[in-house]
Amino acid sequence: MNKFDVIAIGELNVDVILNNIDGEPEIGKEKFAKEMILTLGSSTAIFAANIACLGSKTGFIGMIGQDTFGDLIESSLSNKGVDISMLIRSDKYSSGATICLNYHEDRANVTYQGAMDFMTFDDMDKTLFTKTKHIHLSSIFMQSGIKKDLPEVLKYSRENGLTTSLDPQWDPVEKWDFDYEKILPYVNVFLPNETELKLITQSHSLDEAVQKIRPFIDICVVKRGREGSLLLQKNQEPIHLDAFLNNETIDAIGAGDSFNAGFIHAFVKGETAENAQIIGNLTGAINTTAAGGTGAFTSKDAVKEIAMLKFNQELKI
Repeated sequence: MNKFDVIAIGELNVDVILNNIDGEPEIGKEKFAKEMILTLGSSTAIFAANIACLGSKTGFIGMIGQDTFGDLIESSLSNKGVDISMLIRSDKYSSGATICLNYHEDRANVTYQGAMDFMTFDDMDKTLFTKTKHIHLSSIFMQSGIKKDLPEVLKYSRENGLTTSLDPQWDPVEKWDFDYEKILPYVNVFLPNETELKLITQSHSLDEAVQKIRPFIDICVVKRGREGSLLLQKNQEPIHLDAFLNNETIDAIGAGDSFNAGFIHAFVKGETAENAQIIGNLTGAINTTAAGGTGAFTSKDAVKEIAMLKFNQELKI
C-alpha cells in the first residue's frame, strides 16, 4: 500500500507579501504598504499544502537551508499536514524568499532562489518513487537542477508506474526553453496557464498553442484566470469551463496552484478529467477569498463551507 497519494517535487521559499501599497515602486523613492504577511511561499508548496488539506496524503521533496526561513517552511508544511521527512536541509545554501508586491488581482515578485536552485535528481532518495501514486512538479524555470533533470525524473516516475503532473509556471529570464515535444509524452496532466502555454509554444494565440501541443498530451488543462479553464484530452473535443467568480477578491496569489491541488486531488482519486476540472475551477476560486496561497485552506470542512457560502457550490472531494 502506498504511503502517499502525491509527492510534490519542487521549490521552497517564504513569501513576504505586501498589501495595500501606496502606488507602484519607483527607483530612489520609498512607498508604504499598509499590510505585511510572512507565510509559506512557492507554487509547489502551496499546491502541497492545499492538496493535503483536501485529503490527499502528501509528501514533499525539496531543498531548504539551515536557517530561520527553512524552519518556517518546514513547520508550515508540517502544520498543513504535509510529510516533511523527505526535505533536504543544506548547510551550503540559504532558503529562498519571494518579496511579493500585491495589487488586487495582479502582483510583482522578486525572488531569491537560494537552495531550491541547486537540488537535482541525484539528491533524491529513489525509494520514495515506490511509495506514492503520483508525482507533481512545478516552477521548473525557478530550479535549474530540476529543469536539467526533468526528463529523467519523469521517465523514472513512468518506469515505477506513477502518474505525473507538471505546471511549468513563469520563466523569470523569459527564454522559455522547454522541449514540449520531448517532455509532454511523459506527463499525464499538463497544467500551464494561457500566457505560459503561448510562450512555451511560441504561439500568437491560444488556438495555435493548443494545436502545437495536441499530438503530445494526455490531459492538459489551460488555466485562464477569470475566463475559467480549457480542458484538452487526447482524441476528444476541448471543454471550456467558466470560472466561479469572486467579486470580493482578497488576492489571487496561489490561485493557479490551488486549481492544481483541486484537479490533481480528484485525478488521483480516479475522477474523470471533466469532474476534476470543475473541482479545480472551484478550488482556484476559493483561494481568492483569503490572503496568500494557503489562507483559505484551513481544513476540508472550511473549504467546503466557503464553496457553498461564496459560490453556492457543493465541493465534491
